[in-house]
Amino acid sequence: MTVSSSFITCTSLSYAWPDGTAVFDDLQVSFGPGRSGLIGLNGSGKSTLLRLIAGELSPAEGAVRVAGDLGYLPQNVTLGTALRVDEALGIAATRAALHAIEAGDVREEHFAEVGDDWDVEERAVATLDGLGLGHIGLDRTIGELSGGESVLLRLAALLLRRPDVLLLDEPTNNLDLYARRRLYAAVDAWPGVMVVVSHDRELLDRVDQIADLRGGGITWYGGGFSAYEEALAAEQEAAERMVRVADADLRRQRRELADAHVKLARRKRYGQKMWDSKREPKVVMGERKRQAQVAAGKHRVMHEERLAQARERLDEAVEAVRDDDEIRVDLPHTAVPPGRSVLTLRDVVLACGARVEGGFELRGPERIALVGRNGAGKTTLLRTVAGELDPLSGEVTAHVPLRFLPQRLDVLDEEATVAENVARFAPEATDNRIRARLARFLFKGDRAGQRVATLSGGERFRATLAALMLAEPAPRLLLLDEPTNNLDMASVRRLTTALESYEGALIVAGHDIPFLESIGVTRWLRLDGELRDTTAEEIRAETAGA
Repeated sequence: MTVSSSFITCTSLSYAWPDGTAVFDDLQVSFGPGRSGLIGLNGSGKSTLLRLIAGELSPAEGAVRVAGDLGYLPQNVTLGTALRVDEALGIAATRAALHAIEAGDVREEHFAEVGDDWDVEERAVATLDGLGLGHIGLDRTIGELSGGESVLLRLAALLLRRPDVLLLDEPTNNLDLYARRRLYAAVDAWPGVMVVVSHDRELLDRVDQIADLRGGGITWYGGGFSAYEEALAAEQEAAERMVRVADADLRRQRRELADAHVKLARRKRYGQKMWDSKREPKVVMGERKRQAQVAAGKHRVMHEERLAQARERLDEAVEAVRDDDEIRVDLPHTAVPPGRSVLTLRDVVLACGARVEGGFELRGPERIALVGRNGAGKTTLLRTVAGELDPLSGEVTAHVPLRFLPQRLDVLDEEATVAENVARFAPEATDNRIRARLARFLFKGDRAGQRVATLSGGERFRATLAALMLAEPAPRLLLLDEPTNNLDMASVRRLTTALESYEGALIVAGHDIPFLESIGVTRWLRLDGELRDTTAEEIRAETAGA
């Protein structure tokens, strides 16, 4: 099959969670040649749709048709640590047959195994090299590789297969900046059908169209993510304008209905006065009263119908406006005066061996981005500053209260409610005060009483962020480790607005350069054996040529 004739078609697709909650109901969608970015809120069904297309899940109703060979990179890549690289690539048997033939064993089964794939080793090495894995060799085991290298290795296995259709689910999670650049290049060069689920803006700006999954349906937008944002902003502006028009019309219809009731009441009083005075024959007055009642009924019904139509138009207009609630927090007690000493490191050697030579000082409300390759020790440094790990040598001194947001979001009690978890961090706060402050993190009313175990990924993140930022004493230094991993775009925006309100110091370890720039980073630090200053421009230049 040629690339141009490859496609994915989902017809009348229905699927529900085990508890019966519908994810899709009669979904119709097709993906043709080119790169499509599939986006949506956490829990909207993006990964579920990929799994249905890949055949890992079966729809309750409807059908999925994939024209062409399909490759699928799931969000959570798991490879056996004892597996060799060539086994993970799926070429171990072919390599063994090739080596047997080269050694003089010309049995037919060896030639059958090789087929036309005589250059499989050269292609494998070239594919690995293209993804920055040329150094690992085909005979090493998976246990010797980092998590990011394992993701790229799984992608290399797919590229070697040369599938017509490729599904990628959050492929840049856990990849450092260098590995991301390699993956971006592979995406840029992809000739077939690609569907990629991601929250990585740079990756999504490389696709040809955006498929926005919302409310069980898909809306298409041409171009990459930046074009999508522009189109969506225009849509929302028009939708908000329609809300204003519909609201004004509803108010007018209410006034006209009220005026109609007043007029009808006047007519009724006048008719009764004429009846009481008996100025006309009884039969004439009776007919006039009947006609007046019919006319009044028609008049009233007309205005009530207009009011109902105005309500319906307003409801439709409001429905078209997206729920864009943002976290709004006022945390005056987190403020750090300029020049105030926040954190001091002196001749520190971390448990991973990385060093902070001499002295490092964080002063005032600085916002520091901590970057570096996977395995360089960024998480180790944050955990050391947080007091969870001891350095091998040197001194680490925090001069203000601090809180640490780990990648795994495992600081909350799963069985406790959101409010109860916040109370653990602020034991002196009253329940009313906690709930009032939680409302600013979008946990309003009964939502504050939800158990953490029932929360979606985005809700769990907000709950964790609320617990840390509302803690007492108020944290004047926040440590965030890869905070945008597994967050949808709405959650990333909410995190950004929350951090805009935060007046303390920040250290954020991450690989998401656009996000780091959006939160107003004032200083960039690279950890690569030792800690040193860098810039966003230097990072981009180095990783672009990696």
